[in-house]
Amino acid sequence: MLSAFRNAMRIGDLRRKILYTAALLLVFRLGSHIPVPGVDAAALSEALRVEEGTVFGFLDMFAGGALSRFAVFALGVGPYITASIILQLLTIVIPRLEELQKEGVEGRKKIQQYTRYGTVLLGLIQGLATTMLARTWGVLVNETFFHITVIVVSLTAGSVFLMWLGEKITEKGIGNGVSLIIFTGIVAEFPPGLYQAVRAVGQGGVSPISLILWLVLSVFIVAGVVMVQEGQRRIPVQYARRVVGRRMMGGGTTHLPLKVNQAGVIPVIFASSLLVFPLTIAQFAPSLAAIERWIGHGTTGYFILYTVLIVFFTYFYTAVTFNPAEVANNLKKNGGFIPGLRPGRPTAEYLDKVLTRITLAGGIFLALIALSPYVLAAVTRMPTQFLYFGGTGIIIMVGVALDTMRQIEAQLLMRHYEGFLK
Repeated sequence: MLSAFRNAMRIGDLRRKILYTAALLLVFRLGSHIPVPGVDAAALSEALRVEEGTVFGFLDMFAGGALSRFAVFALGVGPYITASIILQLLTIVIPRLEELQKEGVEGRKKIQQYTRYGTVLLGLIQGLATTMLARTWGVLVNETFFHITVIVVSLTAGSVFLMWLGEKITEKGIGNGVSLIIFTGIVAEFPPGLYQAVRAVGQGGVSPISLILWLVLSVFIVAGVVMVQEGQRRIPVQYARRVVGRRMMGGGTTHLPLKVNQAGVIPVIFASSLLVFPLTIAQFAPSLAAIERWIGHGTTGYFILYTVLIVFFTYFYTAVTFNPAEVANNLKKNGGFIPGLRPGRPTAEYLDKVLTRITLAGGIFLALIALSPYVLAAVTRMPTQFLYFGGTGIIIMVGVALDTMRQIEAQLLMRHYEGFLK
């Protein structure tokens, strides 16, 4: 791996992409420590300490600790992800959006523009919710309309700026920009979290056995995520020989790889962001307090809804990224067929049936891994503040790392170097 990384740094174009990505991620980390004006950071940190193990700890993990510091990036990329989910769902029910999606690059640019507008709107809503909650805790230095407006605008601008950073990384860097921002935020908080866990053992707050079991579970979770992310169902495909001019072309046998988890880490990110949004609103709206009781963090309703959302978004994103009918038509055009099946519709139906089965297994496995730390906490009495470095955080870290390494490997293979994955 180190040799492959050295080869990557020797290639000028690839080196510039890696350094460009690293520079923008450094900007994200710097912005996570710039406080919003008009907030008592020390008082906020003390108030959030009482909220450990709740939705705020979860949001803080996604924001890389920016929420606990009430930095300009406190909202993270949550509004952008939520807006993306809403637009993709609307694409199914609104014919105009569906037409735009099929128009190619220009249509996707238009949908991306709508997503940006949605990010601003949701950023204002979440920024206002967070500010009102900080007001109830008494951590605002000044509670005038002007100062509250400045705080809300600052939080919204920070979220929009992160959206721009993510788009620039995707466009000119390596990997998916938004996923890398979330990945960086989680990784940056992992060493302090591990240090606190070890320190808690020394102070008698955590049992050594609990910490060891937590670390062992994390290793198994990493292995399980890698297994599912790399798992494939290989469909044999045979190509018929054809005569082109005076030459015989084609022929041979290959396979069509269908990934067990075609959607990658996206379902976990989507499910987490969508579930957090109503909980955030419920924190400052007394009339919506029932939401917190029914699907609050750690409740039975939360576990059930979280599992359903992960499985749903696994199917949803797979349907968006993989079209069995289109794949079957492409095979037919190129003279390929699955042995025992007629080209065209029978092939599409078979691919859809296989993909439905393996996607269910992948979605359930992701949900089980995401919820596994809570089972461990119930058995070992591990404090809740360490849960977020378990299932969900590790799924995102491993999934994003694999996707990024795969992109770097593709760049290396284009230049006849060995990649990371063997």
